[in-house]
Amino acid sequence: MTEIPTLAGEYEPSALEWVREQIERYEASGGTEAATLRDTGIPVVVVTMRGAQSGKVRKIALMRVEHGGEYAFVASYGGAPKHPVWYHNLVAHPDEVLLQDGPEPFRVRVREVHGDERAEWWQRAVAVFSNYGEYQQRTERTIPVLVASPA
Repeated sequence: MTEIPTLAGEYEPSALEWVREQIERYEASGGTEAATLRDTGIPVVVVTMRGAQSGKVRKIALMRVEHGGEYAFVASYGGAPKHPVWYHNLVAHPDEVLLQDGPEPFRVRVREVHGDERAEWWQRAVAVFSNYGEYQQRTERTIPVLVASPA
């Protein structure tokens, strides 16, 4: 039997109750429950990472944007002027990341993409969740796109 990968350290759940509940239900059900973003019907994946400042284990659900076995993580933050905290966590610890898309998590390595590669992933992301286009119009920052590849 294969050992399920984990990140060592203290887990600190999200301060947002709905995020905590979604992560708990997704993980407990092996991805069969709470597998979409709220009422959108759009599939999500669970990303486990190390906090950039705290060093604690953190988890979030992000839109499922998959292509060829890789996944895009779009740091839109709803078009806010700053990047979401999870973006900084992934940039600080790109090799300490797990992704769960279904029953079990697996290790990934994360990198930020730019130029033509970013444009390709951006198109894929907007095809999954059209609001990303609106979010980009709301902010002056270029919304980062990170790509997670199996480690």
